[in-house]
Amino acid sequence: MSKWEELDIESKITQILRDVPDSAPEHHLGRAYLTAYQIAIEFSRLYPDDAAQLGFLIGGAGAGQRNSLAQYLARQLSRNIGAGKLQHIEGGFLSNQHLKDISFDTGTKTIHSSLTNTNFTLSMFRLRN
Repeated sequence: MSKWEELDIESKITQILRDVPDSAPEHHLGRAYLTAYQIAIEFSRLYPDDAAQLGFLIGGAGAGQRNSLAQYLARQLSRNIGAGKLQHIEGGFLSNQHLKDISFDTGTKTIHSSLTNTNFTLSMFRLRN
């Protein structure tokens, strides 16, 4: 059994996405997206033991690790969405075009995306409407 299944990460991420404050529920664009970084930060905050079992740092520029929690979660979400296993979650990308920096507040420190100023895009996810 994979850690994804063992720790029931799918339902935990579903709850994280469900709990995203919706400031305009009547708006035609629908729910807000969370980047993989935001999901990783919230996952680490809510489930620190699970995050520790996975063994990844949240990520970001200067983290010093090739693999990060944000990358792991994005990869698993993308795979499961592509395989039709997560029909209640949709993904998208935020382009790096004209993007200099994106920073995230973990509650104890600020991390900066390691993807800005690269050819890679930032993964984003939300519950389907």
